[in-house]
Amino acid sequence: MERNRSPPRYGSLESTRWPPPGAGPEDEIVSMADSTTTIDDIEGELFKIERIREILVRRESELRYMMDDIQLCKEISRLKKELQKLIALPENEKSNEEKQREEELVQQIHKLVETRDFLVDDVEFERLREREEDKEMAEFLQTPVKEKKMTSRGQQTSTPYMTKTGLTLLKECCGFTCSIM
Repeated sequence: MERNRSPPRYGSLESTRWPPPGAGPEDEIVSMADSTTTIDDIEGELFKIERIREILVRRESELRYMMDDIQLCKEISRLKKELQKLIALPENEKSNEEKQREEELVQQIHKLVETRDFLVDDVEFERLREREEDKEMAEFLQTPVKEKKMTSRGQQTSTPYMTKTGLTLLKECCGFTCSIM
């Protein structure tokens, strides 16, 4: 019964076509690549794709930092508005709960400001790391082909990328010019 079973199909071929017994070695090689494409062309294309991927990963990280910063600024702003309402009340008319809430708000705002400071420091660290990686890549590209030592994909690391524009936005949002702070 098993002999009547048809062979599995792969792709658009009805069946596997085996070369005749006297066929040369070049007839046995099957390649999906264009016959005019060289290994150097493929490696160059792979390098370009890898650089684009790195840029996209860096941009994604930059956007995540910016999103976190915006959320922190919104939360700080919300807490400050609540605190301003409590501060506007005369001190002798405040209940113990209102005084306690005022202290809690100050502590929460302080904690969020510290978190935001850490975020800005992290952004600066990533920007410096990115600059160093770009410098190393430029040096690597300037060395002759024979001197280049290729690393495996497992040894390569990609780090987030923070453009100066993103850093400027962070500093403008909650830095010296920020109305929230």
